[in-house]
Amino acid sequence: MATTKSAAKTAKAAEKYDGFTDDERAAMKERAKELKSARRSTKGDEEPAVLAKIAEMQEPDRTRAERIHAIVRANAPQLAPKLWYGMPAYARDGKVLCFYQAAQKFNTRYATLGFNDVADLDDGTMWPTAFALTELSPADEAMIGELVKKAVS
Repeated sequence: MATTKSAAKTAKAAEKYDGFTDDERAAMKERAKELKSARRSTKGDEEPAVLAKIAEMQEPDRTRAERIHAIVRANAPQLAPKLWYGMPAYARDGKVLCFYQAAQKFNTRYATLGFNDVADLDDGTMWPTAFALTELSPADEAMIGELVKKAVS
């Protein structure tokens, strides 16, 4: 009888938590839609979709995302805007180099500017690959521009 109760308790716990939050599951569903849409698309220009996603964001995420988009496009025009897990991202040769994650995406206290492993940011044996953003000062924008230039070098 103890084994039956234990098994029932384990099954109930498994139903309750499957390892992903609702926000994470939603992001995965968005990514699946993005991949399906990319397969159907013949143009390959995803900038309108990125701009539409940015326009859907609430403040202050929208303003930050607009600024990040402008900075990336000005400093690395060779990167292709695309959606990645429902977030604005910028790719080189189809691989996401950097992305903006809105604070509201996962109900966090700050937005994130992240860089993936294809970004050339290597500096010794350890370097940052993600930056928390609460505001964007002119100095922050200049730093982001330099990071993006270095990442694509």
